[in-house]
Amino acid sequence: MGPNDMTRRLFGTDGIRGTANRWPMTAEVALALGRAAGLHFRGGRPPHRVVIGKDTRRSGYMLESALTAGFIASGMDVMLVGPIPTPGIAFLTRTLRCDVGVMISASHNPHRDNGIKLFGPDGFKLSDAAEAEIERLMEHLDGDGLVEPEHLGRARRIEDARGRYMENLKRSLPAELDLAGLSVVVDCAHGAAYHIAPDLLFELGAEVHRIGCEPNGLNINDGCGATAPGRLRAEVLARGADLGIALDGDADRVVLVDEKGNVVDGDQILALIARSWLAEGRLRGGAVAATVMSNLGLERFLAGLGLDLVRTKVGDRYVLEEMRARGLNVGGEQSGHIILTDFATTGDGLLAALQVAAIVVREGRPLGELLPCFEPLPQELVNLRAERSVLERDAVRAAIAEAERRLAGRGRLLVRPSGTEPVIRVMVECEDPALLHEVLEEVRAVIAQAAATEAAQSIRG
Repeated sequence: MGPNDMTRRLFGTDGIRGTANRWPMTAEVALALGRAAGLHFRGGRPPHRVVIGKDTRRSGYMLESALTAGFIASGMDVMLVGPIPTPGIAFLTRTLRCDVGVMISASHNPHRDNGIKLFGPDGFKLSDAAEAEIERLMEHLDGDGLVEPEHLGRARRIEDARGRYMENLKRSLPAELDLAGLSVVVDCAHGAAYHIAPDLLFELGAEVHRIGCEPNGLNINDGCGATAPGRLRAEVLARGADLGIALDGDADRVVLVDEKGNVVDGDQILALIARSWLAEGRLRGGAVAATVMSNLGLERFLAGLGLDLVRTKVGDRYVLEEMRARGLNVGGEQSGHIILTDFATTGDGLLAALQVAAIVVREGRPLGELLPCFEPLPQELVNLRAERSVLERDAVRAAIAEAERRLAGRGRLLVRPSGTEPVIRVMVECEDPALLHEVLEEVRAVIAQAAATEAAQSIRG
């Protein structure tokens, strides 16, 4: 670890993430994080507990061991549960009465990456303030937080953790409802849900066909799962299945495929659940929360139901914060993070899939007849390698203002820096595809030119 590394911001929009065995995803950083998080959360009388889960990446072994050592050194008992979905860790943090929960995963990223997400004792992801405090503690650890030998923590494995989480998921469905007669193909992306998802669907009575359930530590998200549903789509059509479920590496997001082979994104899932729950009197707060990336078609559909769409920054944590502030129980992201706070404290792909399957069973109609709830407006996204500072340049600001003027009443422009890499994301949504492409290209060209100018100035400097 370099001398100045710890002064950088470790936490992004979803914990710490990076290439495995490279800063910050090193054993040294994980060790320091375990010590600092233990110091931050260790309060009140012992025992002090942390539960640690992971997905199926090979680098998970390294990070799990380092985190365990750090927490033990700070006097915390460690409960290890092995591969389990991220929402399973959120659930276990609460039910095991832990001070903190840790998930080792880079979600939908390839195996070379890994990440660390932290959950508080209430099962919710940490606030920006809590992450900043842990980062501060990491910078000034020295001997702080190292307990006396007789107060060192212990580690043990919890063998029935997956079963506990599965039973919690089952409780999200009415006791009299099962999935008997439903043919389901499930793609677990060779990730954390590779046992849980097919076993749960089988126990609920579905006929289950599994793909992406043979992890080897290197194949997570490799041409499969929520980010690559092509194989799932082909399998659903080949088997004549009723439903396809594609999870990502840590199973906190989901993409569905209907019996016709149509891919269903998070916006359509939100629309379907909102409509169903509204009709049943279960929807709270008169609104659904989603990010600025959700399609304008979703907003218009919800308005037709008398509901608002509350938009947030990109990141399921920000969606959840808005849901809690407004008393909402349905929210999520277009990418498939669906948050149903009646049953979970974070996005849960398998939970969302079960709720959709329950709607199909109750309605007695194929998913392809229930969807799409709305026709999405044409939407395009480009990613440009550039520092966020380019957005302060006059030419870029002028181009954005002109694009917004041209799109007024007909679409939307969103320009935002990535929270995890030097990338500017430009999204244009418009009823007129020709205008969409024209505006997108104009904004893209100006940002690209500004990035090139900054790069040249940096070299000369």
